[in-house]
Amino acid sequence: MSIASTMTDETVPSQAVDNEFIDRLKRRRRNEIIFICFGLAATSIGLIALAALMVDLAVSGYPRLTAEFFTNFPSRRAGQAGILSAWVGSLLVISVTAFIGVPLGVAAGIYLEEYAPKNIWTNIIEINVSNLAGVPSIVFGLLALGLFVYGFGTGRSIFTAGLTLALLILPIIIVATRESIRAVPWSLREAAYGIGATKWQVTQDHVLPAAIPGVLTGVIIGISRALGETAPLVTIGALSFIAFLPPAPINGEFPFVSFAWLFEGFTVLPIQAFNWVSRPGADFHSNAAAAGLVLMAITLILNGVAIYFRYRLRKKLQW
Repeated sequence: MSIASTMTDETVPSQAVDNEFIDRLKRRRRNEIIFICFGLAATSIGLIALAALMVDLAVSGYPRLTAEFFTNFPSRRAGQAGILSAWVGSLLVISVTAFIGVPLGVAAGIYLEEYAPKNIWTNIIEINVSNLAGVPSIVFGLLALGLFVYGFGTGRSIFTAGLTLALLILPIIIVATRESIRAVPWSLREAAYGIGATKWQVTQDHVLPAAIPGVLTGVIIGISRALGETAPLVTIGALSFIAFLPPAPINGEFPFVSFAWLFEGFTVLPIQAFNWVSRPGADFHSNAAAAGLVLMAITLILNGVAIYFRYRLRKKLQW
């Protein structure tokens, strides 16, 4: 066999392999381009739909965003109606929700990630917490109606609403806390243990400060969701028309602090908007659009604050 024939026999299979590799590479790149186009189309559809809704809300509701709209109570006359009781109710309910839900959620996340033993019971709890994050909110409303309103007798009050929404956001905060703690490198813990720190000292002084940006993001996302919830509050008996404010938490008489507002009736911005939408007049629909704009603005501000603090805190992290 000559040298030329040997080179030809070895070159042909090699070229075939190269051609097959090039074809597979082209096919993969073509599939990647198709996937990118599909992703861009899906994202564009969502953004266009959101932009259309925002434009429609702005066109309908912006003329109603006057000072009187924020300082007037709801009225049977659309031109005189306002959202005073609604935004005050939203503020009070969210305050109770954050006061109860955030400490419980963060503490539960720390315990499950740092202290809980790894056994079947822990696994069951983890699975249930993850599943609760996807349970429809109406289920939490039914639970609160039976447990808090009828069981504990807390009534259809701001306190009950805060407890209900705290239950709703609890799984979100627990999952976010656990993921944030899990992202902290183990070398940080090992270095602290190496100089004699206790488990709580390691958690308090090293793990939690490093995990705070993620925890904060989860807290803000949970509170933003609670702010827009309607179904559980309607279930526990939130009112749709309130022309008064609850008693002030601070007054001029001893002991100067009052908790009577916790057990007053309430309404919130989503319920007020729903009440206006259900009315036939076009002016009430403009009021509902304005209330929707206020709600969207509060949600965007909360998310903006979360992004700002997360950016600032992450800049300080070095590992």
